[in-house]
Amino acid sequence: MPLLLGCSFKTYFSHARTLEWLRAVAETARQHPAVSDGRVELFALPQFPSIPEALETVAGSAGGGLVAIGAQDLAEHDEGAYTGEVSGAVLAELGCTLVEVGHAERRRLYGETEEVVAAKTTAALRNGLTPVLCVGEEDRMEADRAAEVVAAQIASALAPAREAGLTGQLVVAYEPVWAIGAAEPASAEHVVVVTGALRPRLRADTDLPGRIIYGGSAGPGLLPRIAAGVDGMFLGRFAHDPAAVTAILDEVLDLDPGTGLDGTDADAGRPGDGDAPPARAPR
Repeated sequence: MPLLLGCSFKTYFSHARTLEWLRAVAETARQHPAVSDGRVELFALPQFPSIPEALETVAGSAGGGLVAIGAQDLAEHDEGAYTGEVSGAVLAELGCTLVEVGHAERRRLYGETEEVVAAKTTAALRNGLTPVLCVGEEDRMEADRAAEVVAAQIASALAPAREAGLTGQLVVAYEPVWAIGAAEPASAEHVVVVTGALRPRLRADTDLPGRIIYGGSAGPGLLPRIAAGVDGMFLGRFAHDPAAVTAILDEVLDLDPGTGLDGTDADAGRPGDGDAPPARAPR
């Protein structure tokens, strides 16, 4: 299963810079063996107004189709009198394949509750979009306890979709809230314990199979230390320079595709005695 590397631009990029970044990364994807060999799939989440031209840019570039485009949010409802909202139905119509849901900043700044996150997750699945469901503990705590907190968040977000009988793919972006925007990410040991506890359950789900990626000050140098427990990374400001994406793709080439650096089975997603490595983009 290929690793999934994605980047949300939040509101950092202008429209012009968004397209410039996409052209550069699409060209890298065309040439880089980590992508051409199927080891990595890429996605990007621009601001809403940039989505149509972003889709055209990646489709028409030399690396056409190698960077999936999604959105940073969506409405709970597919249509109606909801001024200012953008529906999953329209995102799917445009050609988006995935959408971010429940980022900590939306929970904090806009008061999105677990109920709202669940409704948006359901809206994404209802429209054939892969939710990139952001979860993570707010405060520092033991990794085993953090895994319990995150498992409860995932269960809450998926409950209405399960009740409605919806199926589809899921990407869980594990982002400890305390690590977002920090100078350093969570420790590799912490990440691998948390994601390793969740990964088998996500993969075993027959209706909503999921992969887990790590975000929260994620950038070059981190993947080799956590890849035994994750299926990829959700990159932030450290990937605003396309060269950083290239650096991470280079790191993928050094990963053993079958085992972690510590010799554990990567599919087991459990940490061993040392640091660790490797795993697909939504369609």
